[in-house]
Amino acid sequence: MRHFKLIYKICIILLAVLATLLMSSVILMILGADIWRTFYTIVITPLTRVGHLTEVFVRMVPLCIIALGVAVAYRSGIINIGAEGQMAMGILGFTTVALTLGSLPKPIVLPLALLSAVLCGALWGFIPGILKSKLEVSELLSTVMLNYIAAQFYSFCLRVPLLDPAEALSGAGTPQSARLPSTIEIGRITGRLHYGIFIALVLAVLVYLFMWKTSFGYKMRASGAQSRAARYGGISVERYVTLAMVISGAFAGLAGGVEIAAVHRRAIEGVTNNYGFSAVVVALFGMLHPIGIIPASFFFALLIYGSTLTPRAVGVPANIVDVMQGLIIIVIVTTQMVLQNSYLEDKVRRSIEARLSRKEA
Repeated sequence: MRHFKLIYKICIILLAVLATLLMSSVILMILGADIWRTFYTIVITPLTRVGHLTEVFVRMVPLCIIALGVAVAYRSGIINIGAEGQMAMGILGFTTVALTLGSLPKPIVLPLALLSAVLCGALWGFIPGILKSKLEVSELLSTVMLNYIAAQFYSFCLRVPLLDPAEALSGAGTPQSARLPSTIEIGRITGRLHYGIFIALVLAVLVYLFMWKTSFGYKMRASGAQSRAARYGGISVERYVTLAMVISGAFAGLAGGVEIAAVHRRAIEGVTNNYGFSAVVVALFGMLHPIGIIPASFFFALLIYGSTLTPRAVGVPANIVDVMQGLIIIVIVTTQMVLQNSYLEDKVRRSIEARLSRKEA
């Protein structure tokens, strides 16, 4: 059959989308929610006003940057679910430099602060990378544990060394840093939409060029696709696994720096907003490719922002999106397994050809 492979893939993907919608509908039905109004509020309402749309793009930026790093790691054979902690460490690095060197001119202090965020995130990514490559420690275990350590350290820093002096003086003790100087701020286009979106788009292009157009990227992808064959070909798999985790951590740290510089302008609790975990879903949904990650990050930013509108609009708790993300992960993994099953594809092909031949007879 002509174009069977393409038609087969499209049908599997459409079935996966339908399955996700059905499962989400069942959950909403159990909650007693209006299914149509809930979906409309989450997916359509954020697109109806410029103010809503800018908020979607604000959430898209960290998702896109972190997901690009997750894709680099995944393509290289290591799964990074520690981006949440790496982002937090990047925020601490950014904030420390901003508070220390804030009196310097913006062209100096902003790049230095962002570089500090990148280095702190990269260092936090290096730890599970080296543990994986040298000691075969599961990155799933090490990254989860490092997330907890980073979260506690971040909380300690906001309450002690980085605590806003005004908060300490008043006795309120709200865990947050002092407002950062204007020299570290990334400008805004309209509303809260900022120029960090161009950083995300440029990084997507750079990741594509690096991973698909350089020998380094080829070796990293070869290490992830078939480590034994890569070793046989003389590629140091361990080195590229560690490098991939460093790059992934650097992206998460940069996302944290951009988020503080452009949106919050001070370190606060909850600023990571589960972006590190959501970005894993974004990377998978985008097929681990920059071209797919850009629209995927927009879609999940739409879900995240749309979920904040549901409690007031339809009385559905905002964390329903977390449930939907879990369903999407299950569906994505299942879909990938089905698409990679050449035996099933061949069986479907032969079944269709047999039916067509019977009809012609």
